[in-house]
Amino acid sequence: MDSSFLDLSYFQVLLAASLVVVNGMLSLYLKLGMERSLFVSAIRTVLQLLLIGFVLQWVFTNKQWYLSLLIIVVMTGVAGLTAASRSQFHYPGMRLHSIVSIWASAWLVTGFAVFGILRLTPWYLPQYLIPLLGMVLGNSLNGVCLALERLSVELSSHKNELESQLALGATRWEAAHPHLVTSIRTGMMTMINAMMVVGLVSLPGMMTGQLLAGVNPLDAVKYQIVLMFLIASTTMFGTISVVLLGYRQMFNSSHQFIAPLASTKKHRSND
Repeated sequence: MDSSFLDLSYFQVLLAASLVVVNGMLSLYLKLGMERSLFVSAIRTVLQLLLIGFVLQWVFTNKQWYLSLLIIVVMTGVAGLTAASRSQFHYPGMRLHSIVSIWASAWLVTGFAVFGILRLTPWYLPQYLIPLLGMVLGNSLNGVCLALERLSVELSSHKNELESQLALGATRWEAAHPHLVTSIRTGMMTMINAMMVVGLVSLPGMMTGQLLAGVNPLDAVKYQIVLMFLIASTTMFGTISVVLLGYRQMFNSSHQFIAPLASTKKHRSND
């Protein structure tokens, strides 16, 4: 297997950037109003990736456990805050629930991968730990975000129905259970869809990167299978955790609906 790596020049990167310029021109021509979002997102992509590139180059060179730990703590915190901030509705403690759910699920599953599957020595090898956790966080973030959004919409739109059921003697679990199930299923749906078509419709990022670097396809497949299972488990744990934490926040031990949801009145763009 040819292990040569094709090094990209900055001119080739600029050629790829020209595609975004074309998209912006199409937006202007069709009056879509997306050109500013495209420009800002493109600039942020370049700056953020360049910054993390320099940071990771330094961390990979030094290979100190506290540097790896600092990086993954920051990544986890940003993921938790991002998942909570994208919801149309908010309830007290939502950000904390998001951070705790993503942190617990991602670190538990990644720890299992590091110590049980890959058996890294030492455990903090940054070229393995940081990309692995990053891919797990990025995908589980979407699941937690969708679950939070669905939970907020479900309970806010069925508030009167919930209170009627509680008044008629239903327990908080009986009243909320259908909405909790819907929220968890919504959070998992994207991941399940991705697993159904992986290898047939799409080649995931990790596998694609290894193939471009000259890795044997079967070796790349083994890594991708492991990663898909890690992401699926993390997404399931994260969505269940955040939905149950939200449920506990919005219903007290006397089976009363106590946490009204506040609309942020924000409209998310279709990035």
